[in-house]
Amino acid sequence: MPFVRISLLKTLAADAKDKISKAVHESLMAEFNVPLDDYFHVIEELEASQLYYPKNYLGITHSGNMVYVQITAGSGRTYQQKEKLYAAIAGKIAAETPVLINDVIITLVENGGKENWSFGEGKIQNLSHIKAAE
Repeated sequence: MPFVRISLLKTLAADAKDKISKAVHESLMAEFNVPLDDYFHVIEELEASQLYYPKNYLGITHSGNMVYVQITAGSGRTYQQKEKLYAAIAGKIAAETPVLINDVIITLVENGGKENWSFGEGKIQNLSHIKAAE
């Protein structure tokens, strides 16, 4: 039940934006065992003047075609799962769009409990079908 916010350049083609969202979701399914229908994404389109980044950070050169992916998900994943997720997301985006792997920035915000989510009706849904790690 992750919630994903993707911030990117407005000038990217609609097809590339769709591929970026799908790359993130496919990676979440593969590495975090997220179900197919747990697909909650917001794509935020920005002007170049609204994206701030260093040209070189930690030895990584950024071209300016930045894609910021912020994932809010339940806590409990291992370091290795997170490492595989980041690699899968960045690799898929770079392989399927004009965005370079160096320009994909990913953050994971862990949300402690199922009571911290509402998927409608202003209620805490019964999420017993979701694994404890979700």
